[in-house]
Amino acid sequence: MLALLFGLVLVGCGSTPPSPESVVRAWSQELNQGDNESAAKLFAPGAEVVQAGTTLRLETRAQAVAWNAALPCSGKIVSIKTKGDLTTATFLLGDRPERKCDGPGQHATAVVRVHEGKIVLWHQTSAAPAPVGPAV
Repeated sequence: MLALLFGLVLVGCGSTPPSPESVVRAWSQELNQGDNESAAKLFAPGAEVVQAGTTLRLETRAQAVAWNAALPCSGKIVSIKTKGDLTTATFLLGDRPERKCDGPGQHATAVVRVHEGKIVLWHQTSAAPAPVGPAV
């Protein structure tokens, strides 16, 4: 009986990955605080970034850090919707702690695919013209 109870406790302790919406919210929060390292940890190795007609693959953590660091604006989430593993978020752009935004007050929308708690696709679908992150 004790073995059965112990087995049930272990099964109940399994953790599920965070929801896609919570990952997007966490990424936005880290970016807004200027914590590019923590923002990068939310990207899976090989994550794809589609922005301004260019697709970039972030193969390493260093590439994900560099890409996040190069984003010119913070983004306050003003709308967020999730369907399955896809989350569409619209951000109100503003300054980042270490730089001035090139489109403050404008909106940008991204579709983000999350798999097992990590961003595997970040696709900007609309925004004011903004520089593309670095070619890493």
